[in-house]
Amino acid sequence: QVQLVESGGGLVQAGGSLRLSCVSSGGRFSFDTMGWYRQAPDKQRELVAEITSSRSTNYADSVKGRFAISRDNAKYTVYLQMNSLKPEDTAVYYCRRFTGRSVSWGQGTQVTVSS
Repeated sequence: QVQLVESGGGLVQAGGSLRLSCVSSGGRFSFDTMGWYRQAPDKQRELVAEITSSRSTNYADSVKGRFAISRDNAKYTVYLQMNSLKPEDTAVYYCRRFTGRSVSWGQGTQVTVSS
């Protein structure tokens, strides 16, 4: 059974940085597409970044040049390095794992950026 646990969220001032981690278990992690999504209050959940098994990446326009997604297959972990944070980045950030047949989500980690 696939499980996901996020960590690394917190409160940071605008212009600061945070690094989110998502540790997974089960299945064959290296074969799967991993993604980070976020959901702000009263807004729909949206894609932030994703990385495929071949390490191709895709980013939301709003975070391009500021965020970087990476993965360590040996540790079953995906990271999101967030730099130059803005107040509009405030949201709950969720890790997502897509096996090709199923989708699993983590419980989320809160990121709050103060102005």
